[in-house]
Amino acid sequence: MRIDGAHLRVPVRTPETNVFWDAANEESLLYAKCSECTKPHYYPRKVCPFCFSTDVTFVKASGRANIYAFSLFNKGRPPYISAWVMLEEGVAIITNIIDCESDLLKIGTPIKVVFSSVEGGQKIPVFTPRLDENFIK
Repeated sequence: MRIDGAHLRVPVRTPETNVFWDAANEESLLYAKCSECTKPHYYPRKVCPFCFSTDVTFVKASGRANIYAFSLFNKGRPPYISAWVMLEEGVAIITNIIDCESDLLKIGTPIKVVFSSVEGGQKIPVFTPRLDENFIK
């Protein structure tokens, strides 16, 4: 089944998430890294979910990842793919996979971040298969 585009809701921006959403509008994917325990986390927030430190920095991700798990919701209108992906940096993200044939996806498929605009112009990070890895789109 062909999955084209993402039909996503407008995110709720907060003072804590503004840095993330501003970066997304510039087509940069951010994750956070704790300076205390050194663990990365997503979504970026100012308090580490592992050790509760507030010594957190925001880091630009490479945008390259692999599919860890995914589900095709073919009864959705329109159908969509929700996935758990692992960034090269070792950060797990729940996201959508777009612009692909769903039957060609598998665990481990190399993917890259792309940005889909929602109502009001906010860009949302989603993923699509990487063509540089011999994946047929």
